[in-house]
Formats: sequence, C-alpha cells, structure tokens
Amino acid sequence: MIASAESKKILVRAQAISKNYTMAKGELTVLNNISLDIHEGEFIVILGPSGAGKSTLLHILGILDKPSSGDVFFENTQVSQLSDVAMARLRNARVGFVFQFHYLLPEFTALENVIMPALIAGKPSNDPSSYERGKNLLKNVGLAERYYHRPSELSGGEQQRVAFARALMNDPGLILADEPSGNLDKRASEHLHQLMFDLCREFNKTFVVVTHNEALAERAQRVIRIEDGGIDSDIRKA
Repeated sequence: MIASAESKKILVRAQAISKNYTMAKGELTVLNNISLDIHEGEFIVILGPSGAGKSTLLHILGILDKPSSGDVFFENTQVSQLSDVAMARLRNARVGFVFQFHYLLPEFTALENVIMPALIAGKPSNDPSSYERGKNLLKNVGLAERYYHRPSELSGGEQQRVAFARALMNDPGLILADEPSGNLDKRASEHLHQLMFDLCREFNKTFVVVTHNEALAERAQRVIRIEDGGIDSDIRKA
C-alpha cells in the first residue's frame, strides 16, 4: 500500500498559480489562482476535460513552464528566484517526464535512451555506473531482454516502459506523466498503470499523472479535477 501523505514532507508547493496568454482577441486565462501541495510518495491523478489546463499545470509543476503569477516551491526552493540555467539543472536532477508519445531517439538503443538524462547532467558517455543503472531500470520495468533493441523494434507498451526507465535515470523525486497510456490498447494500458503504481511504491517516487482514464483515477491515492482553469475538487482517499 502506498504511504499516506500525512507522514510525508511536501515536495512541491504551488501558491496562487495563474497562467495567461495574450491572444488577438484579448487575454486567455488557462489557469486561475491554483494552490496545492504535493507530498513525497503520493500517486496523484489529474482529471478534467480537454482544454481545462491540466497539461499546463503539469508543465508548471515540473518547471517546464513559468506561471504568469504565483509561486512554485520545489523542495523549499522558490523556482521563480532561479536563473534559467539553475531551473534546467533542478528539472534534470529532480523531475522525470513521460508523455503520451515516448520521444525516444530512434537511432539509439533502449539502454542508450535510458541513460540520456545522465549524459545531459554531465556524466561521461562511457561511465560504467550509468550503464549499470540503466540496465537495472530496464529490468525493473520488465525489459531485461530489450537493452539493445531500437525503438522501432519495440511495441508501444515497451516504448513507454523505456520512457519510464529514462524518467527514473537521475533518481528524481517527482515523476510527471501526461496521458502516458493514451496511445496504448487496453491491455498495454493496464500493464503500464500497474507499472506506475509499482514504481511509486518500490522507489518511493511521487507521481502526478494527467489522464482521461477513470479506471486509473479509481486506483490513485489522490484525484484532482480541473475545470475552467481551477481546481473543482481535490480528494485524498483513505
């Protein structure tokens, strides 16, 4: 069973987050005054209709985008006070991302794709520890026999498993997933959902998953519903 939030420290705090875009016909508000805390070890699902602001919120929590107003604190660090370089370093070290499309580099093997975040962090390309960790992560996601397969040689479900292994490479505290099973069939989706819960529990990672999948939401520890750029409900389950 995944640990309750009450016994965990706050990993990310969003305070009065708003996001606006200037359009030809005026200003478009995508997020409006959102505040929430995300605790270590939580498995959170964000639901809501298309265009509600779910992905925008995910990108701001993961330091991929900046709010128009409000503040994000990541492990007590005020993100708005960081330089772009410092934000990139924090993001690479402490946040892992998985999207609906896997974004694996087609010319590289599964193992080479997994270790890519370590190379971005400055580790040498021939570092044995990176390859050892990459292999262990692929084992953990059930792909011990796929180290040297290229993305085109993998199924859609296997490609997403590689993407999750890559997201874990730098041992981040926070994993953000945007419709990770959106392109998969029902069976592959169910396997991927189970993998996420297993990784959350075994590695004590915090997962925030944007999805339209109600079955996944039913299993989540916490469900946040976004409507018209605001939090419509935020329910923690016992």
